[in-house]
Amino acid sequence: MADSLRRLINNESCRILQEKLESWYKDYHINSCDQNLNRCCEIIEMNSMIQGQLFTILNQTAREGGHYAGVETIKSRLLPWLGTCFSSTTSGRPFETSLSLIQESIEKERQLREFASTRNHELQQLEKELNSTRLQLTLVQQDLKASQAQEESALRNLDRLNDYEQQVQILKDEIAILGAQKSVLHSRLARSRSPSPRRCQSRSPSPLPLRSCSPGRARLTNAARHAHLVARFSEIYTQERLDAQNLLRTYIDDLEIVQRIIYVAAVESFHAAKMAFRQFKMRVRKTLSLTYSGPESLEDTVLDYIVRHEDLYDVQASVNEVIRAMNINPKISFPPEVDFIMISSLIRELCRVAFSMQTLVPPLDIAFGADGELFNESKYRRSYDSDFTAPLVVYHVWPALIENDSIIVKGEAVSKRGALWSRRSRSKSRSRSRSMSPIMSHSASPSRTLLPRSRSPSPIRSGSPSKWACSVYNASWFSH
Repeated sequence: MADSLRRLINNESCRILQEKLESWYKDYHINSCDQNLNRCCEIIEMNSMIQGQLFTILNQTAREGGHYAGVETIKSRLLPWLGTCFSSTTSGRPFETSLSLIQESIEKERQLREFASTRNHELQQLEKELNSTRLQLTLVQQDLKASQAQEESALRNLDRLNDYEQQVQILKDEIAILGAQKSVLHSRLARSRSPSPRRCQSRSPSPLPLRSCSPGRARLTNAARHAHLVARFSEIYTQERLDAQNLLRTYIDDLEIVQRIIYVAAVESFHAAKMAFRQFKMRVRKTLSLTYSGPESLEDTVLDYIVRHEDLYDVQASVNEVIRAMNINPKISFPPEVDFIMISSLIRELCRVAFSMQTLVPPLDIAFGADGELFNESKYRRSYDSDFTAPLVVYHVWPALIENDSIIVKGEAVSKRGALWSRRSRSKSRSRSRSMSPIMSHSASPSRTLLPRSRSPSPIRSGSPSKWACSVYNASWFSH
């Protein structure tokens, strides 16, 4: 600023301006109007040059004082002076423009400083949040790794637990059988030590005849177990069946396919449970027959043992057998993403109930059903979407429960007119295309020779309701 002021003094602009003003004043009255205007313009130009230099010095002085130095002086002295002395538009606009530019420059610098400060603060906050997020992510990753390790450990422990449970069940079975053998041996030893057991039996009442007069556990609890199992079968129809149906409907839109799947699951569950009961009964009979000589019959003793140890029934093996049979069944179709394991809870409950029903005297079973059979009011009730005037069954929703060929719980079926023949033609075309499928070889296995002996041969095992299936059913019906 001092250099600018020194240059202004050295130029002697103010002195020259003063001399020009005095000369103009002397010649003002003798000059013409154009001459006076030219003199005035010349003085104004010189004055503007001086003012420009002064404003430059003003700017430099304000900058040397800082960003906010001299603001009060400019407001109190410069602005009022400019307003009174340069009110003319032509003369005052350059100065007003220069002042407004200075003010705008100061205001913009202040705003830029505030904006930069705000942005720096925001950046610091974002950096803090980012660091916090990174820390949380690291903790979550550590927790995820720990959870994965715990899950893997839990799965390993679960596998070990399943192995232990299987071993415990096997040991329980062996202990129970050994206990039965021990009791039989004790009874035989006691009789061998007596001098004449037959004579003593005739002379004095022994505990064995009294024991033989009392029925076994199976016969004592037969009525109660019968009522409980019939009620449980009805509960499965009203609860577990509907839950499985709702679950399948999320993957399959066709209600008929869903109901067919559930019906096949019920039929296959009873078939698998009956087969498991026969095998279990054969093992128990074989074990007890080696040393048994008690007062009750061997069959009653075997049945009592099964009733006491129903928990030894390997229901999961039956569930797996049912799912394998459903996967190769040609009468039900399903999307590839659907797995019958999703209805394993329904299959498990059906297998449990079916196995327990075989311990009753007489045992309970499900009625045989085939597509196209004559609708029987005493055997089925029609589904809500059925044609109540149709005489034939299109497909089954739920099997009927029978006891000694008598219906004790009705099933559910769908009857419609004209729908059976189109379905039968489609099933025939499918059966031709699957003539070399494993269904035929599977149905021809030796285990299927037991089919005529059952009270309700499964339609899944016998294929479509052909003449051969009807003849097998008639033979099994009349054999009973």
